[in-house]
Amino acid sequence: MITGASGGIGSGLVQAFADEGARIVAHYAKNRQHATALADKIGHSRCLALGADLCREDEVSLLFRQAEESLGPIEILIANAGIWPAEDVGIADMPLARWKETLDTDLTSAFLCLREFFRSIRRLSLQAPAAVLIGSTAGIFGEAGHADYAAAKAGLIYGLARSLKNEIARLAPSGRINVVCPGWVRTPMTEGSLTDRKLVERTLQTVPLKKIARIEDVAHAVVYLASERLAGHISGQILTVAGGMEGRVLYTADELRTVEAS
Repeated sequence: MITGASGGIGSGLVQAFADEGARIVAHYAKNRQHATALADKIGHSRCLALGADLCREDEVSLLFRQAEESLGPIEILIANAGIWPAEDVGIADMPLARWKETLDTDLTSAFLCLREFFRSIRRLSLQAPAAVLIGSTAGIFGEAGHADYAAAKAGLIYGLARSLKNEIARLAPSGRINVVCPGWVRTPMTEGSLTDRKLVERTLQTVPLKKIARIEDVAHAVVYLASERLAGHISGQILTVAGGMEGRVLYTADELRTVEAS
């Protein structure tokens, strides 16, 4: 099951797992047309598009039930669904509604999916289930103007993943949970921002590989961690797919001179 499968990274994940011969549940929240097109492309015997509001317990339960009835037990969960509010808003001006919406969409939704996944592991006595959570470098380094997003991803990366990698092993002898943390990725959603030359230059100042990630870079990392054959002894780990990123540049040289002058 891949949540948020109708987005840029989500679509790449669906294709990457399809290339490996997996049977896939492509979850969508609103973009039914795109998710259905993915299922049409891959074939309905191998890819099922299902919609659900992942912030609602009843809809998450129904999603897993429909998936199991159609394709069998869910052995791999990719918790990819989430939002990144585009507007920069400092904490002093951030509405409570935005804070709650981001945490619900990015963290609570993952909790509900993982809870249902764990229940199915226990009920079906699965031996080697795996979950890969999609975090972000914002959860590692923070992101000014997006404290809501950074807090949600940090909770996912550290508190949730590192607690549940112990819990899953109690339910399944070879059960694993890992995290992939992308930095900037070239997707349809980010394409507009990446036309800003100064933004790209600032972003790449702490990235040794000096390039923006492709969707395939993230998808291949997720497939690797999901594979029992390739990563069967890896659990509770954070794989950062960000070209060696070491942090954030807060000021350009020109901005720093302005600050010093003031």
